[in-house]
This record gives sequence, C-alpha cells and structure tokens, in this order.
Amino acid sequence: QVQLVESGGGLVQAGGSLRLSCAASGHTFSFRTMAWFRQAPGKEREFVSAVSWSGATTSYSDSVQGRFTISRDNAKNMVYLQMNSLKPEDTAVYYCAVKRGAVSSTENLYDYWGQGTQVTVSS
Repeated sequence: QVQLVESGGGLVQAGGSLRLSCAASGHTFSFRTMAWFRQAPGKEREFVSAVSWSGATTSYSDSVQGRFTISRDNAKNMVYLQMNSLKPEDTAVYYCAVKRGAVSSTENLYDYWGQGTQVTVSS
C-alpha cells in the first residue's frame, strides 16, 4: 500500500506560479514512477507530467511543456510540480499518482492516487 498526499494548491492570478507537493508513504520502493494528472470541471482526468526514479526521464503534456517542471526528492519521498505562467485553463484538481516501471502518460497504468489539490487560476 502507498499513501499519497498532495498540497500546495490555491488561487492564483493568470501569469502567476504555484508549486505543488506530493508526499508518499508506505511501500513506495516498488513504485518508481511518480506523476501528476489533473481534472478540470466537466472534463476527464488528463496526464500532466511524470518523472522516473532517478529523475533523468521526464514527460510533459503538450499543454504544460515549457511552463511546468516536475522534480522529486527520493530521500523525502516527495514529488513536486512547479507551475509557472499559469493560465485559466490550468484550473483543475491536481492528482499525484505512482506506478511500477517506466514513465507513462497512461492513466490506467498508475496504481495509487492521492486525493487531489485544487488549483484555480483567475483571469
């Protein structure tokens, strides 16, 4: 079992920045890839970014590429999402997730999920 707790969400104006954090606990050693997904109101959950255990491999959706940066601290079992140049369309609940194996953008390959943190970007 793995527990994931997100934090750092909030209300920000367009063009602003936020840093999301996700704390992992439990049997995390098997779950090498950590990722962020998001779900906007009335829309399906979508992939945002993922990072490998070493941090050497990262993946981003086209919509956030160049604006968001994912990172992790394995000593603390944490993953972060630095979000810059935020847009109103980034408004969503952001979820942290983990999976075994390689980085992937496929939602159903992820094994454990957090409860989410709300990000609201005002225009």
